[in-house]
Amino acid sequence: MIWKALALVGALACAPLAVWADDTPANADSEPQDFAVHAQATVVDQGNLAFHSPYSGANSLPAIAEGRETLDITLFLGLRPWSGGEIWLNPEIDQGFGLHDTMGVAGFPSAEAYKVGLNDPYLRLQRVFLRQTIDLSGETSKVDPDLNQLGQSQSANRLVFTVGKFSETDIFDTNTYAHDPKHDFLNWAIVDAGTFDYAADAWGYTVGGAAEWYEGDWTLRGGVFDLSIVPNSVKLDPRFAQFQLLSEVERRWTVSGKAGALKITGFLTRGRMARFDDAIALGQEEGEPPNVALVRRYRSRPGVSADLQQQITGDLGFFARVGEAGGDVEPYDFTNVDDTGSAGFSLAGKRWGRPDDTLAIAVLVDDISKQHEEYLAAGGLGILIGDGRLPRPGTENILESYYSVAFGHHVQFSVDYQFVDNPGYNTQRGPVSIFAARLHAQF
Repeated sequence: MIWKALALVGALACAPLAVWADDTPANADSEPQDFAVHAQATVVDQGNLAFHSPYSGANSLPAIAEGRETLDITLFLGLRPWSGGEIWLNPEIDQGFGLHDTMGVAGFPSAEAYKVGLNDPYLRLQRVFLRQTIDLSGETSKVDPDLNQLGQSQSANRLVFTVGKFSETDIFDTNTYAHDPKHDFLNWAIVDAGTFDYAADAWGYTVGGAAEWYEGDWTLRGGVFDLSIVPNSVKLDPRFAQFQLLSEVERRWTVSGKAGALKITGFLTRGRMARFDDAIALGQEEGEPPNVALVRRYRSRPGVSADLQQQITGDLGFFARVGEAGGDVEPYDFTNVDDTGSAGFSLAGKRWGRPDDTLAIAVLVDDISKQHEEYLAAGGLGILIGDGRLPRPGTENILESYYSVAFGHHVQFSVDYQFVDNPGYNTQRGPVSIFAARLHAQF
């Protein structure tokens, strides 16, 4: 409990720094902001009810009721070294665990939970990057100060280059209604496409570079990023010998004054990965459960996803994602999903006199390939799942809904509910109900 209080106090203490750093909104004629200091703190308490389970394995969500807590406090330190340039550092304090040490559900119920959990708070530098914006042509508009964004003006047509340590999802597969577990949905495979096996360490960050070209209603993005040294590990490949290529095309539009956008994101992972068939064959030969770590070879794994968002009315928005990734090869850094589809609605509270509140709901269906099923059925363990057997596989179906209450412009409290049917693609376990409370402050 003491760390919850310290988290909020720490974020509140940075409010004067943010003001001192000249966070006034920019306009097209104003001078660009030269530096900024922001902070955020997020605490999530999450727990599941007991559920039906005739058996379990090493990576199963326990069938008994349990609760876990995560906390993170982040500083956002920004500096403009020259025209169009921004340097950002994000030191962060983390503490806590996801349910069952972040295992048991492929569409894991908290994107605030990392694959690394510790009882004691620890400090990491999660992001340190340089962004360069080059104006080309078109109408000039303002960009207001925000986390990792200095106030400035920019032209409609422009180039943006980002290099350093950050998350691929800072730039790719973004969505207004479902992308930020500190503000909106919590589930991993709702805030990002479950098949988007993005390069990352166990905290979700990597080293690399991205380029963006904005031209009219279109944007093209591309990037190259470092993989972890072995799949799902805490260290990145120090030689950059294993990497991921990314591309994305975005089309924006307005319908009766309501904004919408579609993004198509593709990736190609190049690294030491295993084929599920090879792992199964070796396991049968040795009379042991299959183990992907024993049969990894340098190969490729592709994936593609589509990300749609559409404003329906002034306070109601719709989003949807679909994705597919190579199901014959193990996922590398994210989670065990080969096919995914999600959709939902987000409603601001204007209709009941709370315009800054949000009520939202989403449904998610994840699936895996036949080879992936056979690997788990033979006792293999995945990144997040593995019940030791899988006699009756099925799709993992999840419903999530949350209500967020705004206290002014800086503090939000949310309650969240998730219903998970067939956790780990196992029709013999579950369903399970998962509840969460989230407190977030940022300045």
